[in-house]
Amino acid sequence: MTAMTVTPVPRSARTAAAAASVLGIAALAACGGTSAPPATDRSYADGTYTAEGTYATPETVETVSVTVTLADDVITAVEVVGDPKRRESEEHQALFIGGIADAVVGRDIDEARVSRVAGSSLTSGGFNEALELIKADAAE
Repeated sequence: MTAMTVTPVPRSARTAAAAASVLGIAALAACGGTSAPPATDRSYADGTYTAEGTYATPETVETVSVTVTLADDVITAVEVVGDPKRRESEEHQALFIGGIADAVVGRDIDEARVSRVAGSSLTSGGFNEALELIKADAAE
């Protein structure tokens, strides 16, 4: 067995390294690592819009069809129709579909981005993708 020599690092060097780490993390956080989209002042035409969004699961790529009705930029109705490829996706999509209206109806479309609905997080990606397409279609 080979003997190791450990040279102690002075406390001031450890403190400086820790401070640099904290400052580095703070600098990265300031670079905008949030997932919330920036606020916009866009206006959208009233009407009913439909788009499809996809999301990846560990096994497949799934698709959801999203229909929203807009009035004065506010979602007044939402319908999501899934096309699950696997049983697990069918269960998660059903949970998502059952809870999405409570999450977005009555909200401004620019504030309707979701991350988890009724325990389903992956389906949210497909919903958000479809919502972005709808916003592009409805933008005045």
